[in-house]
Amino acid sequence: MKDAVVIIPTYNEIENIEKMIRTVFSISDYHLLIIDDNSPDGTANLIKKLQKEYPQRLHLIQREGKLGLGTAYICGFNWALENEYAYIFEMDADFSHNPEDLVRLKDACENGADVAIGSRYKTGVNVVNWPMGRVLMSYFASKYVRCITGLPIHDTTAGFKCYKNRVLKAINLDKIRFKGYAFQIEMKFTAWKMGFTIEEVPIIFTDRRIGQSKMTGGIFKEAFLGVIKLKMNSWFKKYPKLNHA
Repeated sequence: MKDAVVIIPTYNEIENIEKMIRTVFSISDYHLLIIDDNSPDGTANLIKKLQKEYPQRLHLIQREGKLGLGTAYICGFNWALENEYAYIFEMDADFSHNPEDLVRLKDACENGADVAIGSRYKTGVNVVNWPMGRVLMSYFASKYVRCITGLPIHDTTAGFKCYKNRVLKAINLDKIRFKGYAFQIEMKFTAWKMGFTIEEVPIIFTDRRIGQSKMTGGIFKEAFLGVIKLKMNSWFKKYPKLNHA
């Protein structure tokens, strides 16, 4: 089985992606899979040029358009499982997640966790460069999700994660319904209900300095209402309790 792959969805990230690729490769021997949603700024073309430099480690899937964060990761998860990677990461392209923390997340999985989460809120509020309104919205959104679902996690909406291969194999990815940030909640909730061990690794989250945020009111609304639907559906759904040893 191959070691680790970092999945990064992109849409108009030409200002960040080359630096991100070179940074990840300079600090680890992990592979990278970029899922590009037909970025009009030429992100995919730049990645193709870099593939000549990193032919064995840099991979690209191009999609026809903006199909949602969740579907991008599901596409990446299926590719990673087909290619038999032992550890599978989610990470943003804009350096809000520090690539140096990849090793810490993998260490957590190597030492007992099935899912490791880069947590902004485990040890307080560790967010840099966000306006106070955005900080409060994110922090209390995580509190809200925890209250509704019972998830024993401080950062329920975190998007910086490492999965062991067996977690994604066990989850029926075709049944994951949400496309925006609610996708992050649904994946954590499903893994937890199935009995997998989730560990939060404290990180410092730094808001993007270059490029445009993809957060919209519609994405936030999906997450707010989706949590209620997720909890209600769980009352009637049987989650397989697997032998994770």
